[in-house]
Formats: sequence, C-alpha cells, structure tokens
Amino acid sequence: MKSIKKLLALTFACVVAASFAACGSPAPKETASSGTASSAGPDAGKTYLIATDTTFAPFEFQNESGEFVGIDMDLLAAIAKDQGFSYEIQVLGFDAAVQSLQAGQSDAVIAGMSITPERRDTFDFSEPYFDSGVVMGIKADNEEIKSYEDLRGKNVAVKTGTEGSAFAESIKAEYGFTTTYFKDSSNMYEDVISGNSAACFEDYPVLGYAVSQNVGLKIVTEKEQGSSYGFAVNKGQNTELLDMFNKGLANLKGNGKYQEILDTYIQE
Repeated sequence: MKSIKKLLALTFACVVAASFAACGSPAPKETASSGTASSAGPDAGKTYLIATDTTFAPFEFQNESGEFVGIDMDLLAAIAKDQGFSYEIQVLGFDAAVQSLQAGQSDAVIAGMSITPERRDTFDFSEPYFDSGVVMGIKADNEEIKSYEDLRGKNVAVKTGTEGSAFAESIKAEYGFTTTYFKDSSNMYEDVISGNSAACFEDYPVLGYAVSQNVGLKIVTEKEQGSSYGFAVNKGQNTELLDMFNKGLANLKGNGKYQEILDTYIQE
C-alpha cells in the first residue's frame, strides 16, 4: 500500500456536524443494500446481515444527501456484485457491531476493523484490504503538545474497541495520562476540540481525512505501525461469505475497481 500523501477533500465537516446534531437521536439501524451479478453465489437465497460503524470517514459515513458511503461501503457493494450475493447493512457503531457479530445477530463486520492476534481468537478474517496505523491528533491551535511526553497529567480521548484505544492504553502509564472512551469518532473529536481532552488517538487515514476537512484538529506524531483492516466473521462460521469476499477482493484488485474505490476517497 502506497503511503497516503493527501486525503481527497469531500465534505467531512458537514458529516461531523450532522453526526453531532444526531447525538440525541438514535442512529439508523439498517440500510438495505444488495449485490447482483450474472451468476449467483453459492447461497443465492440468503441475505447476509453485515454490521458496520456509524462515523468512520473515509470508510463509512453519511454524505450530504444522507446516503451511507465510504471505502468499506463501496468495496462491499462491488464485491457483492462481483460474487452475486445479497446483504443488508446494520449501522450500529463499532463496538456494538462487534458485539452483534459475537452474539450471532450479524453475519459479518466491515468497519475498518484491524486484524489483531487477539481478534483472531474469536473471528476469521478476510485477506487484508487496507493497511493502517495510529496517529495522535490535537486541537488545531494547540501549540503546547508536540509529543506523547506532553500528555503527562492530561486526559486523552479514545474510541471504544479500536486500535487507537489499545495503543493509548499501552503507553498511558509510561506517559502519565488518563483516557476517556467514546463510541464514535465524531464525539471523540469534539471532546478534543472543546478542550475536555488534550488529544486523541485514531487510525491515520481516518484522522487525516478529518484534518483535511478542517474540523479543528491537527496531527502531531508520526504513524505508529498498525494492523491491516479485514472483513470479519465468527470463527468457523459463514465460510462461504468469507470466501466470496476474498475472491471478489482479488477480482477487484485485478480489474482496477479496488484502486478506483480508494481514489474516490483518498488521493495518494
């Protein structure tokens, strides 16, 4: 994966604002979507329930028209079309999406989910479809914090169940900071912007995208080595869906559609 030099300017500020406004009301539970192809998949009569996050641009978010879009959404739609299977999206938030899969209420999760050794104990993952890493973000006009050492005695905002939160927990004793957890990126960012937290940790394409949309944050650290993103199912279950995802992903990489999807949201 080539390193990301610049993230494509869309309208993330509007997305974040809409997300803030929606904090007092429930997020949409489902958005129906289906894939079609000239040849049906091995379980053509089944509609798979696939859980995802609410706000994780550029991977999944609502655009100005209220449509749920992003790299994950476009990639899943293209793979479903290539492999001929149907699905419905369950918009739950990352932590709830993972819990839904574990409880058997969803068939899979696609939500910028990092492939980690711990998660491999519970889930089977597809071939990686994106390589990521963790960076630290602070308020755009903050000139005091330049490194982890500057977090001593301060609070840091993190998102539940993410690689960013795991990284923060791994260093907070060394650098003497506390953590506050949020269920979505928008509220995590707002906590930093409002000054309640000094910084946040987030996957670099996501935080970089937010910064490029002038939401009031900036990145002040180099990217920490991170995991790759994968499509997840419960261990030993839905192997046919996992196989179709892998085959479709390989086809999309071969015919150029995969790169076309990335280029829609990220400029390298």
